[in-house]
Amino acid sequence: MNSFPDTDPEIVARRAASFGGEAAAYAQERPDYPDAAVRWALEPVAHNGALRVLDLAAGTGKLTGVLLRHVRDVVAVEPDPAMLAELQARFPDVEALQGTAEDIPLEDGSVDAILVGQAMHWFDLDRAMPEMARVLKSGGVLAGLWNLDDDHVPWVEGLKRVSGSSVSFSHWRPITLPTSAEHFPAVERFEFPHAQRRTAESLAATIGTHSHVLILDGAEREDLMARILAYLHTTPDTADGEFDLPIITVTVRAVR
Repeated sequence: MNSFPDTDPEIVARRAASFGGEAAAYAQERPDYPDAAVRWALEPVAHNGALRVLDLAAGTGKLTGVLLRHVRDVVAVEPDPAMLAELQARFPDVEALQGTAEDIPLEDGSVDAILVGQAMHWFDLDRAMPEMARVLKSGGVLAGLWNLDDDHVPWVEGLKRVSGSSVSFSHWRPITLPTSAEHFPAVERFEFPHAQRRTAESLAATIGTHSHVLILDGAEREDLMARILAYLHTTPDTADGEFDLPIITVTVRAVR
């Protein structure tokens, strides 16, 4: 096996496809997104009135729920059946379709905005960018949101050190849009503070839903989770009761 997980296509593919087996845990443990980030993402089309918004690679609906506080018409597209089933159980009134960013099951020019939460780094952007442009109306907005643990905080940086695995990427995959994309000539970026209320056990459970943990064999996963819990139980910021995990939500947007 390639010793560089970042460039090993097998590891990348396994990580990208790993979430469905833990869909319920993903829905329970992953953070949502700040309202301010969603408002900023939609700002270029806010004047259009009633919006139709695509939540692409919607997973279990962590972004869907936030979108519904801002727009009434949300359509969710997700490739994994187990993740999609969790979304449908939580949001039965949302139109939910199985599909991928490279093959979106919607008509040309049918949405005002596409938002992608914690997923665009898995897309084949050479194929996905023209497909996303196809379903967007002219003047529509494409936005990606990524929740990143704020490792400027010392205890979070320490947690990052102890929670690496043999299939962790040494450099996180790009969290932006390609500036050379034909239909999206200008990309804007903004960062929003966010937080998730956790305990040592629930934060360990959150990390357990990360793709680099999901694909580990049983022994390595068990050792990693024990190491994470030991760190959290012996660190003053996280040892007793509830605490806030500080998050930076990186948001990028581009107008078609």
